[in-house]
Amino acid sequence: MEQIKYDGKDVSVVIRTKNEERWIGHSVQSILDNLEKPEIIIIDNNSSDNTLGIINYFIQDPLLNKEKKSNNYCDIKIQKISKYSPGKALNLGVKLSNRKYILILSAHCELKKINLKKHFKDLDKFVGIFGNQNPLWNGKKIAKRYLWSHFDDKNQSINMFSELENRFFFHNAASIFKRKTLIKYPFNEILAGKEDRYWINDLVQKKKSFLYDPELEVSHHYTENGNTWKGLG
Repeated sequence: MEQIKYDGKDVSVVIRTKNEERWIGHSVQSILDNLEKPEIIIIDNNSSDNTLGIINYFIQDPLLNKEKKSNNYCDIKIQKISKYSPGKALNLGVKLSNRKYILILSAHCELKKINLKKHFKDLDKFVGIFGNQNPLWNGKKIAKRYLWSHFDDKNQSINMFSELENRFFFHNAASIFKRKTLIKYPFNEILAGKEDRYWINDLVQKKKSFLYDPELEVSHHYTENGNTWKGLG
């Protein structure tokens, strides 16, 4: 089946990076494989490897490809951040964005599936949508146990509650929102992690609803410092 490529003119993709040279190229390429001409915003926490060098390969040069309008490049903004927290980095990315919708993607995730037409419609009812994750260990798919058991391959879930964590569950490795929602309800900038869980639990208390939708899907590659791989937290 031929992959559907959606017009990304209304989408800003926010990616947080710190020494992500192994997977960042795969991540950015997967965005371009699924979305035409999105805006990509990189919030980099002082990478000391070749993360930013790799990202530069994808930046559209206005002097090149004028006639062909190549889809191999797009508008990419890079903003460095020193006093890092997950929430602060995301809030900064949202402020720097210029599009109606925000797609948050982990730097070590590859976007495999997205249904923008459906997601845009659903975001008229839900404050946020998070998607399916398939964990890969050195390129090999592994069983979905523990934290990964939240990510059903087929079924949607409204206001997913985690028995493992005893709270509502949301995950920012692959999530999409209206920009105005994140401007009105920014992420907590003090937390050292799990900003997504605290954010959604606060909004549920405000009588808001959210959606888990496997029509948004990523491959999530193992990294030694990846928070998702460290247990429940």
